[in-house]
Amino acid sequence: MVSGVRVVGLHTYPIKGCAGTALATARLTPAGIAHDRSFMVTDEQGVFRSQRRDPLLAAIRPEVADDGRALVLRAAGADVLRIPVDVHAPRRPVELFGRPFQGIDQGDAVAEWLSAVLGTASRLVRVPPEHDRVTAGETPGTCGFADSGALLVTSRASLDELNRRIRERGAAPVPVARFRPNIVVDGWAEPHVEDQARDAGIGGDGVALGFAKLAVRCAVTLVDQRTGERVGPEPLRTLADYRRVTDAGVAFGAKFAVRRTGRLAVGDEVRVDRWACAPVTA
Repeated sequence: MVSGVRVVGLHTYPIKGCAGTALATARLTPAGIAHDRSFMVTDEQGVFRSQRRDPLLAAIRPEVADDGRALVLRAAGADVLRIPVDVHAPRRPVELFGRPFQGIDQGDAVAEWLSAVLGTASRLVRVPPEHDRVTAGETPGTCGFADSGALLVTSRASLDELNRRIRERGAAPVPVARFRPNIVVDGWAEPHVEDQARDAGIGGDGVALGFAKLAVRCAVTLVDQRTGERVGPEPLRTLADYRRVTDAGVAFGAKFAVRRTGRLAVGDEVRVDRWACAPVTA
């Protein structure tokens, strides 16, 4: 156990692939921070849209209102749109990384708004209340429409080490937003300590997390999260020098499942109750 390790950032991403919102406090559910990735943009066939192919998603700023009963969307050059959230409409098939799920379509008004902003025909769906997705990993769990885990955790020490290496190349450092974390931790002296944590507690409300897997990074990290423009090759170029974990991937951050729900807040102490006894791989 290391004292002085605390949460310094909490972030939620209500619509998969769209801009995140920084939080001071958050309610943690079995599927992660409340409302995180509970919505997803799809094409007309129900296949999810991602910043990998649609980087402009990053420039859409969603806000969950009325405790989840409404959604507000903002984007440069577009009128602000507020819609009621529909949890009763008929379910429709959607596809996420080739896997079939069900989504609740949120109607034509938001579909037209998204299509205009993204420049391609799009729909918006919500996770149904009965969504029972099971995520794989060392600690299994559940999540909404996130890639593969309820929570993405990284640390300032990890980002500092990455940016030190990027600067040595003569390139500009990258902000933590490129990695779209849910929880950012400070206080660990060494980088990538989050990779070795197995059972962790946060704050005084009984929140408990279990390590699932390393976070293998993709081309989303090349997208400027303010503008929706792809501006690579960093950070993937530098991560490939020292963080390669598979033949095709590099890792930054770790994914955790929720063992026990509760409240989170910036400033909460982070306690690691069990560490890995051997190096971990993706």
